[in-house]
Amino acid sequence: MLMLPLLLVSMDVSVLYFAIPAISADLQPSGTQQLWIFDIYAFVLAGLLMTMGSLGDRIGRRKLLLIGAAAFGVASLTAAYANSAETLIAARAVLGIGGATLMPSTMALIRTMFTDPGQRAKAIGMWSGVMTAGIALGSVMSGVLVQYFWWGSVFLVNLPAMALLLVLGPFLLPESRDPAPGRFDWPSVPLSMAAVLPVVYGLKEIPSEGWHAQYVVSITVGLLFAALFVHRQRTATNPMISPALFRGAGFAPSVVLNLIASFAMLGSAFFTTQYLQSVLDKSAMEAALWALLPSVPIGMAAPMATVLVQRGVNRAYVVTAGFAIGAAGYALLALADTDSLWLVLTACGVLASGIVMVISQITDLAMSSAPVERAGSASSLMETGAEFGGALGMAVLGSIGTALYRHEIPASAPDAAHETLGGALAVAAQLPGRTGDALATTAREAFTSGMQGAAIAGAVLLAGAAVLAARALRGIHVADK
Repeated sequence: MLMLPLLLVSMDVSVLYFAIPAISADLQPSGTQQLWIFDIYAFVLAGLLMTMGSLGDRIGRRKLLLIGAAAFGVASLTAAYANSAETLIAARAVLGIGGATLMPSTMALIRTMFTDPGQRAKAIGMWSGVMTAGIALGSVMSGVLVQYFWWGSVFLVNLPAMALLLVLGPFLLPESRDPAPGRFDWPSVPLSMAAVLPVVYGLKEIPSEGWHAQYVVSITVGLLFAALFVHRQRTATNPMISPALFRGAGFAPSVVLNLIASFAMLGSAFFTTQYLQSVLDKSAMEAALWALLPSVPIGMAAPMATVLVQRGVNRAYVVTAGFAIGAAGYALLALADTDSLWLVLTACGVLASGIVMVISQITDLAMSSAPVERAGSASSLMETGAEFGGALGMAVLGSIGTALYRHEIPASAPDAAHETLGGALAVAAQLPGRTGDALATTAREAFTSGMQGAAIAGAVLLAGAAVLAARALRGIHVADK
């Protein structure tokens, strides 16, 4: 029951990848509206995670889960039959609100339902695997549905699962809440959103638009509000996020390592999706289907890590090994050239397997170290850190790759060719004969060089994270609370 909403929330991150052309033809959104159709879901989700995690601790995690499921279902129905871009944007925003209630609630309920540490570790491993697989599955599912039905079908698939959750959830899921939560800290709600949204916005725009002043200012403003939010949590009588969470053994290191893991995972996705489509010239559907292959080892990584820890292997060693495996994946990616399909898929599988090992173990550590009454807040902090990490990974590694790409493109090439690989290929298609072919070949080689440089940076980062994990987690043993 808990995996159903989690799968759908993660799928909705990528479910529009193949549906947007059909949406554009039907609703005719402006360029700005099309960007908001894509981005509003992730922005609202990231901005409300901490609020909803804390709210679930107060009113009950099952209650919040069911409220979120109802909102998600209604918003899905509205999005499916939207007759304007404005309606679709509003529906996607409500989907983000629903997603922000569902994600921390599922993890918090796992924390309270599975009191046996071994069983909880397995459940959290499944949670991590489903979360990762959902993002990959969403794009493929949207391609299949749009090919055989209309674009609204990508939203209607949410309805049966949400209906099932609303019917069976009250019977199968126990309620849990903080028995003495205190008053809800309303001033922290706008502060948390003002801290998260500008930073995520700036980081998401930098890979494609560059380090323009407006994005740097956006990130700076968000960091200033983050400082105010932290001050509020340290001084308020009943803070939204209790500072006591960070005094739990292993919680603070888990948040940091989770951010690094998300950095690595989404930072690589920025390149590999473009590589499959624009360098290897696969169609969107072909690229999505090839991208499913790395999911096979990913499905085994988290259970294997859990088994190792339960058989007595120190968790610090398992997390360190996960980061080392991820670094090896990046190292393989650095060896790719313009015709390395299997090498790139292998690199993605190795990288993602290592990262899922890390995420499953540090999530279990964080949730085990957090008091049960603050399970929602603990889960929301981990997930907010993951949102920051993913956006930061795309910004930093994307910027490295873009800089190297632009360095490799000849100065005589048209301006559009200097911006992106897609722009270069569009220009090349309009040029005659060998001139267009030469530009396309140069652009693909330049992009691959950029991917290699970013992969080297990712490998160095994860090697450093392996050392950090070995030091930070050494000697940490968390008893069940």
